[in-house]
Amino acid sequence: MFLGLTDRFWLWIAAAGYLAGLLLGTWSLLRGGRQSNARINAIIAAGYLFQLLGLWVRGKTVGGCPLGNTFEIFQFTAWSAITLYLVVGVTFRLSLMGYFTSCLAAVLTLVSLAIPAWDASRRAHIFGGNPWIEFHAALALFSYGVFALLALTAFMFLLRNYSLKTKRPGGGFTFLPSIMDLDHMSVRLLATGVGLLTASLAVGAVYWLRDTSTVNTAKLHGTGAIWAAYAAVLVLRWRGILVARRFSWICVGLFAAALLSLWAVDKSRHEPTPPAPVPAVTR
Repeated sequence: MFLGLTDRFWLWIAAAGYLAGLLLGTWSLLRGGRQSNARINAIIAAGYLFQLLGLWVRGKTVGGCPLGNTFEIFQFTAWSAITLYLVVGVTFRLSLMGYFTSCLAAVLTLVSLAIPAWDASRRAHIFGGNPWIEFHAALALFSYGVFALLALTAFMFLLRNYSLKTKRPGGGFTFLPSIMDLDHMSVRLLATGVGLLTASLAVGAVYWLRDTSTVNTAKLHGTGAIWAAYAAVLVLRWRGILVARRFSWICVGLFAAALLSLWAVDKSRHEPTPPAPVPAVTR
């Protein structure tokens, strides 16, 4: 606890901050005015600090990086996306990026908080005191935060493309970055995410090869499939085979698949191991 308050209290405050940023942005769009980036960024930053505090309290409780259940995984993914936005989005003053990021963070944090079963059990010292394994897991989840921002950028590309195709450049579309800027940013985010996930898998492989029985098979297959899919998309984009709308739709769809894989992996990790068969007694 911190100041006598639980980690979930601080995480609820953070979720309320992200939701406030979303509501403020929606209200500005409905009025047809320019987004107040300064106010939205201030609200997101406040929510980010409260979420960081909540995750820190949770980490002190479980004795490590809080990645032991679905609730913690979704919270960490939202925190990773906000971290990247505060570096990239604020630095380059990307219009509407703060609005969509607060939308994503509000959904991930509120959904995880609203489903008690996702946080029904906490696992302490899940990395066995090994800082490299903890680094491997945190880096993998941070790459998912990059993929979350990639999905938002791809969605903004689709909106901008729609406004150009329908010849409706006004309204909220006015504040979207240019279609070229969004495309370039998507490629850079994709390359960054694939690079981080590759590094994470490389660190994990060093320890997995020592003892293959210590790694959950569903986790290995799920993470490997997500890495292979994103890596394939990156190669196809660099070769000019997958571009524009198809590229953006696939980036959005892949992030949805990545979230589903996180839930499936965590579920399989908590399933009881079937008992070993009892050898028959010979007489």
